[in-house]
Amino acid sequence: MSDATPNPAYRIETKRLVIRCYNPVDAILLERSVMESLEHLKPWMPWAHNEPVSLEARTKAVQSFRGKFDLGENYIYGIFNADETRLLGGTGLHPRIGENQFEIGYWIHKDFANQGLITESSAALTKVAFEICRVHRMEIHCDPANLASAAVPRKLGYTHEGTLRQKTPFLDRWSDSMVWGMLESEYPNSPAARAEVKVFGASGKRLV
Repeated sequence: MSDATPNPAYRIETKRLVIRCYNPVDAILLERSVMESLEHLKPWMPWAHNEPVSLEARTKAVQSFRGKFDLGENYIYGIFNADETRLLGGTGLHPRIGENQFEIGYWIHKDFANQGLITESSAALTKVAFEICRVHRMEIHCDPANLASAAVPRKLGYTHEGTLRQKTPFLDRWSDSMVWGMLESEYPNSPAARAEVKVFGASGKRLV
């Protein structure tokens, strides 16, 4: 059992999205989304270069996502449309940066890029992290060349704290990594604090 910051938010609803933990049956939706967006993802996502994988392997991955969520080890979410018939992308609250802190990661289907959906989902996760999980600090990391990704934390009120040179291994090279941070003291005055969300726990009970 991990000592990661507890996260009771199993389902988050925004104006346009449902952001929720995965269920095994979501493997087919994930398969479709990844395969339709593979060339779009490859420049930024190392895991995309391991595709395609079998549906069995993808189902096991989704089961692992859910298992780690339930155990409080890592909080990986799917980003769905409002009626949950399509998986639009993925995101997560990752406790890998330290105690009482989360890092948000994300990717988006090629057909839904540049529509503000990642900004919307990241605002929702920032709100959950600070208001429900009561974390001290949030971070978003991205490649400086990924201008769309860098725009997300900027819009939400995160501070660009620096760019780490050759920080992240990417296939046969090392890529630079921008680090964007937000402190709990900064959150109340950020655009993320104004996000309109409905948040539900594992039992379906509304938390916010």
